[in-house]
Amino acid sequence: MSDFDTSAAPADVVRRQYLASAAGDLTALRATLAPDVEWTEMAGFPLAGTYRTPDGVTSNVMEQLGKDWEGWTAHDDTYVVDGENVVVLARYTATNRATGKPVDVRVAHHFVVRGGLIVRFEQFVDTALVRAAMPN
Repeated sequence: MSDFDTSAAPADVVRRQYLASAAGDLTALRATLAPDVEWTEMAGFPLAGTYRTPDGVTSNVMEQLGKDWEGWTAHDDTYVVDGENVVVLARYTATNRATGKPVDVRVAHHFVVRGGLIVRFEQFVDTALVRAAMPN
């Protein structure tokens, strides 16, 4: 096991979350989340709302994205770290299963990491671009 795998550094914890998500490893993803995590999907996004608990996040967000979208991936590319705050600039790519329309949209994610676990997440995305690929 490498130092990265066990590091409590906020950027490392967040990066492990992205890697687990991309691999579809919900167990590893849940391991990055605090028991009382607050995960907020932006108003206007198909899964808008705040979800709590690691199981609540994966069942209401990741599993739902997998049902509605083929290949849903958050491609993280730029990290800005200030103490426990990690802002990630990323891109979502996927194809809607119902319409066959692709989505390719820039996003920003704000994470708060304490004690080696994500305690809060907030998503910022152009929801109109995501909705344009969905059924009317």
